[in-house]
Amino acid sequence: MSDLLRPVVRPRRLRTTAAMRDLVAETTLEPRQLVLPMFVREGASEPTPISTMPGVVQHSRDSLRKAAAEAAEAGLRGVMLFGVPETKDALGSGATDPDGILNVALADVAAEVGDALVVMSDVCLDEFTDHGHCGVLTPEGVVDNDATLARYAEMAVQHARAGAGLVGPSGMMDGQVAVIREALDAAGHTDVGILAYSVKYASAFYGPFREAVDSALQGDRRTYQQDGRNAREAVRELLLDIDEGADIVMVKPALAYLDVLRQVADVAAEQGVPVAAYNISGEYAMLEAAAANGWIDREPAILETLTSIRRAGADMILTYWATEAARLLRDA
Repeated sequence: MSDLLRPVVRPRRLRTTAAMRDLVAETTLEPRQLVLPMFVREGASEPTPISTMPGVVQHSRDSLRKAAAEAAEAGLRGVMLFGVPETKDALGSGATDPDGILNVALADVAAEVGDALVVMSDVCLDEFTDHGHCGVLTPEGVVDNDATLARYAEMAVQHARAGAGLVGPSGMMDGQVAVIREALDAAGHTDVGILAYSVKYASAFYGPFREAVDSALQGDRRTYQQDGRNAREAVRELLLDIDEGADIVMVKPALAYLDVLRQVADVAAEQGVPVAAYNISGEYAMLEAAAANGWIDREPAILETLTSIRRAGADMILTYWATEAARLLRDA
């Protein structure tokens, strides 16, 4: 071959073996970076499969404790709990009942795993309201931002009392982080952190989640969740939550918004705040469906998906594959 045709620079030299590729890898994916979201159903005596999310269940309290222990054993460092109550009402009363399913489940898991996992809670009313919205409604059927804030504050305090180490306000109400921080501090829970769902878009990919929490939602949440056409708005929301006291900020969904995640990660790094991303139910369901049909190789696709979210800037990922992915990484 003519010397003119021989490349001088050969990037392939750094791809020759698995050891070489590992040596120069820019992005890591580790069990400690993964958080497992889990659903617990009031009154359940055994786990109930969720048809749109193969492999995911609504736990009983017993199976929830077991799954949390398995997550800790796999090397995860966090779990996020969602409650599914037997009864719902317009105010989401079960959300603030000390004996409600989410509060007792938080206490169960905190007692089971101790400090091995950060126990996180979803501070939102959608699982508990009979209308399925994330807040209290006005007589006209519109979500009342400020009335909802009072409910979130009470809910967060109950979660802290039950054993949550991080509370996660996900309803996209204006001022939610500030109100929750003030309530936690006033109740003496100054060490309980806030994982703020700072950038949460109205998305078509939430569908399976609504089965998971038996959502009664009619219509949509576009008056409070963000518009998917906007990216600059995400930075505005991010900075507001940081100013209000957020300890960690989150982007949700992850895959359809990797560009936004990158912007958020860059700004959050300047502020010294960690970034989470939520690999949501519809993203999970799509991959599982494709794998079930033999269209993709499931396990490599799981790790590739999670790595893409890390590469975009997430310090931690909430994913329904968390425990399985941790085992895949361990066995690799």
